Amino acid sequence: MPTVRQIIDIVDEIAPFSLAESWDNSGLQAGDPGWQVSKILIALDVTDNAMFEAEKLGCDMLITHHPLIMSPAKKIDFSKMPGTAILTSARARIAIVSAHTNLDKAQDGLNDYLAQKLGVFCTNVFLADAMQNESTGQIQGLGRIGRLGGTMTLEQLACRIKKNLGIPRVRVVGNPGNMVSTAALCSGSGGSLTTQFLNSGMDVYITGDLKYHEARDIEAYGKSAVDVGHFSSESIAVELLKKRLGQMFDAEKYEIVINTYDQEQDPFLTI
Repeated sequence: MPTVRQIIDIVDEIAPFSLAESWDNSGLQAGDPGWQVSKILIALDVTDNAMFEAEKLGCDMLITHHPLIMSPAKKIDFSKMPGTAILTSARARIAIVSAHTNLDKAQDGLNDYLAQKLGVFCTNVFLADAMQNESTGQIQGLGRIGRLGGTMTLEQLACRIKKNLGIPRVRVVGNPGNMVSTAALCSGSGGSLTTQFLNSGMDVYITGDLKYHEARDIEAYGKSAVDVGHFSSESIAVELLKKRLGQMFDAEKYEIVINTYDQEQDPFLTI
């Protein structure tokens, strides 16, 4: 039976932790690297409900996209997060591991998967790292740029995105009749890359968490954007991780049961 450390090594093969941003905290969040693993739960976030589900299912590990801890904690209060998750981890022997910006940036990682889901044919990385993939020599980094597979209106693209992601609504910036054929995309909060988008030559920016003034800048440049929301752009990480881990476990002949947590919802509600 593999250990937590061996599972972490497999995650590192899928999305090298060396790719993570300096501010990020990917990797082991809580637990013992020596614990054995026979059952895993995959979720987007570390929440009390996800930990409860992992314990109910008898899982030895919770793997998430978003980390449990993003900045150093001065104290651990077991009555509230992240302390409640840490307490459950220790009591129920459930290791918590996160693959965040390393999964965003990796080849065949979250941004490539998002592009595939949205019908964007990638031609390059949006914001490249200096580091290359040692096995292929390809540049890795945040986001992707590419072609939409034809020219369409912004409204038509928005409808395609809603259908492909299975979401009821998106926010758009620009005239719905604007014609678009190329796109930049970035999963999660992509507003900070607005300037890079405006200099990219792409017609439309697909991301989440665009702010008001970023939207105004895109509008002023005569460009377009589709804000799908942070949750909708990254919840697909769960199915991606299940697929990639399943392939790796089969190759290693690890008999590990993979469960996915399907009760997560966008914290924002439209009333």
